[in-house]
Amino acid sequence: MKKDSLVVTKSNNIATIYINNLEKKNAMTLNMWKKIPVLLLDLENDQDINVVIIRGIDASAFSSGADIEEFAIERTNAVNALNYDTHVTNAGDAIENFSKPVIAMIEGPCIGGGGELALACDLRFSSVTGVFGITPAKIGLVYGVPQTKRLVHTVGPSRAKDILFSGRFFDAKEAYQIGFVDRVYKETEIVEETYNYAKLLVNRSQETIRGAKKITNSILDGMDESKYENEQIILNSYSAPDIQEGIAAFIEKRTPNFNRSKVGQ
Repeated sequence: MKKDSLVVTKSNNIATIYINNLEKKNAMTLNMWKKIPVLLLDLENDQDINVVIIRGIDASAFSSGADIEEFAIERTNAVNALNYDTHVTNAGDAIENFSKPVIAMIEGPCIGGGGELALACDLRFSSVTGVFGITPAKIGLVYGVPQTKRLVHTVGPSRAKDILFSGRFFDAKEAYQIGFVDRVYKETEIVEETYNYAKLLVNRSQETIRGAKKITNSILDGMDESKYENEQIILNSYSAPDIQEGIAAFIEKRTPNFNRSKVGQ
């Protein structure tokens, strides 16, 4: 297994993307940033996958950020830096625009580029071991616009400024209090609870979930340009198989059995 790689496993309609660079606490290399859109395209087209979880290869770290040692090679001038930043932005956009739910399962450090990955996800679940920080102020970089927007949307403008101005680290308790993460679990519970939640989403209407994700994202983006598209998403749901099954199950007092294979067809 390549030491700086992303490893994908699939089971029970859930895909897991493992960040694997343990020698550097799962720091993200340029090749790893490039790989994220490729992997997500494969998972987008996989009708058997309904939920994606991103996590570290073990419990020691989610990701300590971008591999700073690469900066001396990949960010030696403005042209190279723009190329590097473009791949980082593409990775975040690929996660955000992925039609299916993406959950960041965080254990240990979630710093810098690790925070960028987590913020692009739909939900962030942390162990009590989670340590957070966005640290460009410590090396003289300016955080990118898409990344800053996600941070502001998640924690609000003044807290985003605090995090960016100071570059300080904060623990899982504070991360939860300011809305950076959605749930905090004990070390012994984080894996089971995250996958149990993913299994819950697998059994919900994928028509509803994907429509809700798209509409929520368009609201955050201002919505105007996608207003008609959002109306169509809602109208289309009334003729999709899920609503018929959902209503029938309600009347018959049983658990709905949504036919996932027809979603998006």
